[in-house]
Amino acid sequence: MKTKTDIESQPAKAAVREPYVTGSVISRDGTVIGYRQFGRGPGLVVLHGTMSSAHNHMQLAEALAEAFTVYVPDRRGRCQSGPYSQNYNIREEIEDLGALLAATGARNVFGVSSGGVICLQAALALPGIDKIAVFEPPLFMDSAFPTSVLTRYDSEIARGKLAAALVTAMKGAQMGPPIFRAMPRWLLERLTNMAMAGEEKKGSSDYVTMRKLAPLLHYDLRLVAENSGDFENYRAISTEVLLLGGSKSPPYLKTALDELEKVLQHAIRLELPGLDHAASWNSDRGGKPEPVAHALRQFFS
Repeated sequence: MKTKTDIESQPAKAAVREPYVTGSVISRDGTVIGYRQFGRGPGLVVLHGTMSSAHNHMQLAEALAEAFTVYVPDRRGRCQSGPYSQNYNIREEIEDLGALLAATGARNVFGVSSGGVICLQAALALPGIDKIAVFEPPLFMDSAFPTSVLTRYDSEIARGKLAAALVTAMKGAQMGPPIFRAMPRWLLERLTNMAMAGEEKKGSSDYVTMRKLAPLLHYDLRLVAENSGDFENYRAISTEVLLLGGSKSPPYLKTALDELEKVLQHAIRLELPGLDHAASWNSDRGGKPEPVAHALRQFFS
């Protein structure tokens, strides 16, 4: 069932806002996957990455809505979508995406960060995808490093050290400004605890809080670890793929795009000047979605 909603929580960029409807599909294992639907035109699914939800891409969806029917699902563990299973693997993510594609008839997908890894794997497993765009899938040349990050993260989560686990993930992904990466862990953990407390005191609008998102990092870290180190696997993708990245993003993300460009049969590479890994997010979360939307409109049109 779909319900109409007004996007009131985002800063106004125009007098008239693009409305959206909400809906849901049932994945193969019976899990509900909720989504937001914008606009009109050919179907395009936008799949978010780590430490985010569908809400982080509201402005991107609005920017695309005049040209496409945009579907922005919440991945498992978020908002109206069901939980991850105890036997999680990437097949679960592919089946969730497949259920949405089958129900909506959409044939184009855009994946951000770990969402990009899911889209690449979906291209190997699902029929009927016409084009794929990915923004900086966090794939490493060797799976040993992301595996070590996952091991430490899981240990800290098990001991109730939520801030420490978030810092481990942030350092492993090389996120944040350079000064953050130079700070000692104890200070980063204190700042992270303060940020979580401040978010809970002031509210997070429609964003999922850091405290709720933090345990879900396990699944993205596992996804990255299990899919790193074997770029040759993607040579079998026959669909056209747009490889997007920002000029200010960490070097390993650019290396991943380099390696994908080598093996993909039909790859287009585009680097967006002045942007970083948060480029596709809403502007109040550090994003600049319009340049990303422009690149997507050109590619999918």
